[in-house]
Amino acid sequence: MMERFRAFFTKVISPVAHLLIRLGVSPDAVTLVGTLGVCAGALVFFPQGKLLTGVLVITAFVFSDLLDGYMARTTGRVSKFGAFWDSTLDRVGDGAIFIGLALYFAWEEPSRLYLVLSLVCLLMGGVTSYARSRGETLGFDVKVGIAERADRLVAILVLTGLGAIFDLPVLMYVALWALAIASTVTVCQRVWVVRKQALAEAALPSSHE
Repeated sequence: MMERFRAFFTKVISPVAHLLIRLGVSPDAVTLVGTLGVCAGALVFFPQGKLLTGVLVITAFVFSDLLDGYMARTTGRVSKFGAFWDSTLDRVGDGAIFIGLALYFAWEEPSRLYLVLSLVCLLMGGVTSYARSRGETLGFDVKVGIAERADRLVAILVLTGLGAIFDLPVLMYVALWALAIASTVTVCQRVWVVRKQALAEAALPSSHE
């Protein structure tokens, strides 16, 4: 489903991408602006209790992740730095969303439980990405997990937005519980598969003795 959505949205944003290319805007600049927009939406509006506004602003800018990739491929400016820049700023944007929610539960709608859950989502979401990156750097296949980045973003933004529209904050609470658990499970899955591959690799030399 996510792949079909990505293909559809790529067709939608292609005219914008070509316009930016003609204007001389670089993919890296689009990545930066997109991340700043996501951070602004999360850190300005969420702590004030303006959840729907925050979700709409974040959603508008989060699609820059597809826009910059399309621009890079179209112009042939795909580079290792671009990939690093994109991944690094993705972590910043993702973190800002859960920091914004944590501040909401600290200031606007005080709740220690959901403040902690927001921080758990922040932590485990970051570790999920790091575990895959570090594992692949070591040569292991770490493409496992029930909570990929796209899944986490869609879940928290959609349910927070719907909760604000229909005055059903329970939807956001459900999203936080689900993501806290799913992210933790994903980290455990990635640690497990890396451990299995590392042990199998370590056993190889002895099998030829």
